[in-house]
Amino acid sequence: MAQLIAYFSRAGENYYSGTLKTVSVGNTEVAAKTLQTITGADLFQIDPLLPYSNDYNQCIAQAQADQKRNARPELKRYPDSLESYDTIYLGYPNYWGTMPMPVFTFLEHFDFTGKTIYPFCTHEGSGMGRSEEDIRRLCPGAKVEKGLALHGGSVKDGESLLRKWAEIEKEPSK
Repeated sequence: MAQLIAYFSRAGENYYSGTLKTVSVGNTEVAAKTLQTITGADLFQIDPLLPYSNDYNQCIAQAQADQKRNARPELKRYPDSLESYDTIYLGYPNYWGTMPMPVFTFLEHFDFTGKTIYPFCTHEGSGMGRSEEDIRRLCPGAKVEKGLALHGGSVKDGESLLRKWAEIEKEPSK
C-alpha cells in the first residue's frame, strides 16, 4: 500500500520567534517536502479556494473567525481517491490550538476507516494543541498515531527529527 502526505501550508508573512518575516514557502510545506524525501510518499497540498491573507495579522483574524464559526472552507481540489493509501501523513500549522479549518474540510471529505494517520504540525510554541484529538473525532475509523510538533522557525533544520519520527512510526506499535 502507498503513503500520502497531505498538508496545509501558507507562505507570506509569518511569525518567527517574536518577529514577522515574509517567506515564499510555508513552514509546513518545507516539512512536508522533507518528509516526502525521507519516505517517498505521494504529496498533496490542501489548498482553500479562498486563501488566507498574506498579511499575518489578517490571516490570524481570518483563521480565528473560521474556527469560531466552525467553517469548512471549500478546497480547490481533492485527491481522486484515498483507497490506495494505508498511511496518511497529515501536516498543518497550529492555528488557535488546532488545525486550520481547511484541514477539517479535507478530513471530513473522506472515509479514513482502516487508515493510519500520522499528524505533524509546525508551531511557534504551542505544539500539537488539541489537533490529535480533533483528528480522532473527525476520523473515528482511523488509527491516529502520536504526532510530531516542529518549531516553525527552525523547520529547515528539522530533517533529523522528521527522519527519526518517520522511522519510529514504521515500527509496529507496542
